Amino acid sequence: MDPAPVAAVDATALETRHVSAHVGHRRGQGRKRKGHRQRLWPKLTVVLHTQSHFILAAVSGLGPSQDSPDFIPAMRQAAEHVPLHTVLGDAGYDAEHNYRLCREELGVARTLIRLSRRNTGRYWPKTPYRRAMRHRFPKSLYNQRWHVESGFSQHKRRLDPALTARKPASQTRELLLRVISHNLMLLAQEAP
Repeated sequence: MDPAPVAAVDATALETRHVSAHVGHRRGQGRKRKGHRQRLWPKLTVVLHTQSHFILAAVSGLGPSQDSPDFIPAMRQAAEHVPLHTVLGDAGYDAEHNYRLCREELGVARTLIRLSRRNTGRYWPKTPYRRAMRHRFPKSLYNQRWHVESGFSQHKRRLDPALTARKPASQTRELLLRVISHNLMLLAQEAP
């Protein structure tokens, strides 16, 4: 592991059927009809080491939902395994308590989360960590966040974007087993 690990946090949706959401939408299956519930889908939030694409933490859930509530359990889980130097996140994780958790409780030296316009608009944030992000935001370092998207793409290409389990508890187990499989595949790839 590198001396100053950089990790990116993000969430992705997985399919419950082998028909993609795009194809289903084109067939007219994805349209929300009046009086019908919106279809829930399995959601996977990960903390991914940007250098190796190794998944350091995984939290499963159901979407569509906000990303921010899954940040705390994912970061606590990752901090148990690796002392992180830098954490990168998109605007879905923009909340002062997320900065405070990383910096004050987990000892992360740098937390770069893109500010969400819905929380501030044109005004400067009032809280200290979010204000610091508005004042000086290192775009070149933040741009490494693409690694988590690449990790999701790799995960879905190798292990399929559709889950085989149907019930939420079984889907959670399958998601976590897929994360273990993803990491084992990376380790096997590195073996001589």
